[in-house]
Amino acid sequence: MNNTQTVTADEILRSAQELRAEVGVDFHEKLVEAVYTDAARLADRAVTRPDQKARFDLDATIDRIVTDRRWGFLLMILLFTLVLWITIEGANVPSRMIANLLLDTIHPWLKSLAAAISMPWWLDGLLIDGMYLATAWVVSVMLPPMAIFFPLFTLLEDFGYLPRVSFNLDALFRRAGAHGKQALSMMMGFGCNAAGVVATRIIDSPRERLIAIITNNFALCNGRWPTQIMIATVFIGGLVPAHLAGLISAASVVGVALLGVGFTFLVSWFLSRTMLRGEVSTFSLELPPYRPPRFWQTIYTSLIDRTIYVLWRAIVFAMPAGAAIWLVANITIGGTSIAEYIINFVNPFGVLLGLNGVILLAYIVAIPANEIVIPTILMLTVLVTGVDTGAGAGVMFELESGADMLSLFTAGGWTLLTAVNLMLFSLVHNPCSTTIFTIYKETGSAKWTTVAALLPVVMGFGLTFFLAQIWRLLAAL
Repeated sequence: MNNTQTVTADEILRSAQELRAEVGVDFHEKLVEAVYTDAARLADRAVTRPDQKARFDLDATIDRIVTDRRWGFLLMILLFTLVLWITIEGANVPSRMIANLLLDTIHPWLKSLAAAISMPWWLDGLLIDGMYLATAWVVSVMLPPMAIFFPLFTLLEDFGYLPRVSFNLDALFRRAGAHGKQALSMMMGFGCNAAGVVATRIIDSPRERLIAIITNNFALCNGRWPTQIMIATVFIGGLVPAHLAGLISAASVVGVALLGVGFTFLVSWFLSRTMLRGEVSTFSLELPPYRPPRFWQTIYTSLIDRTIYVLWRAIVFAMPAGAAIWLVANITIGGTSIAEYIINFVNPFGVLLGLNGVILLAYIVAIPANEIVIPTILMLTVLVTGVDTGAGAGVMFELESGADMLSLFTAGGWTLLTAVNLMLFSLVHNPCSTTIFTIYKETGSAKWTTVAALLPVVMGFGLTFFLAQIWRLLAAL
């Protein structure tokens, strides 16, 4: 036993001598020198001595601007506004092309085909005017903005800017009892709330992740931008001279989006001190170096992993929504459609909120997808007023002219208060069914999914009611 141990020890010593010969007798000195060299290099980057001119560091120079307490926030707002402007403007042409294909070409062809095979009118309406049209609206309105926003968002992430945004907003979220990384999931929510909910996976704390999930609905997703832009253009822009209409309309939409950010902080603060009370977790945020974005990988990741995934979920929920919308608008009882019965029933409550029954019903039947709110409102307004738009009663459609929209809404009893409260309710109302389903999948809790769905609705009712009473009180003076 002792001989075996001696042989083993001798072999170890021999191997150690051979290895020492290979690395050289000055290995220890070289290792220590390398350690001190790296330490000196890091110190030179971080320390500025009075008698030494500071070395130029591009990353540090950019960070002094983008993480500045004043200029950093201004740059953040301007850059994000630019991304939204590119998304909105860039989506106009492809959205119109897809709409022309799906709505103006394929839809009439499907109607002709249904007539040629003598399809019953109710089946024709349910499948083509209901399910198909709703799906076509979702694809034409939702696909182009997401295909633009998500790549831009991912490019900023690859470039290294988004961690700086989280750094800038960390103090504000910490004061609200939330996590600094919530800034990233909130910004993702501006593209799609369902994607924003999935993005909360970067938050390790279950409590703070739940706060981020519940409040993500206050980020104005791309499905709600058409409502905001249309109302702002038709009503708000009409209050000022024509040369200022576009600027004022855009400013009002950005104002609503910033109001949503304010609600995010407010509700996060409320939840962290009530239902989700707890200590704010700390985390180390490493600011990565700036680097050129990987363009093609970004396109693939954004289109396949985000855009197509979210769009497919929206389509799945839009088809039954289209069927429900067509049924309530075309099934009549005693010569009156179900939609008109519901509108007449909820209209007093809608007027109390500064809205109307058409808007409330539109948001009920359009829960599956915010993209179909506007065509649903137009369809229901025609149904109630009897105005002839050439589209036919009980069929979703869109008006190109702002003057035609204003004329139709005026015939439906709309006022400036109705328009303003619609913009607010579009911001503060229940999430779409795709987002609700995603919340349930991410939390696995029916309780918190219900809270996330109902809390914004209660807030929206309270906000519009309060504004309506103040508005009417001032008007009476």
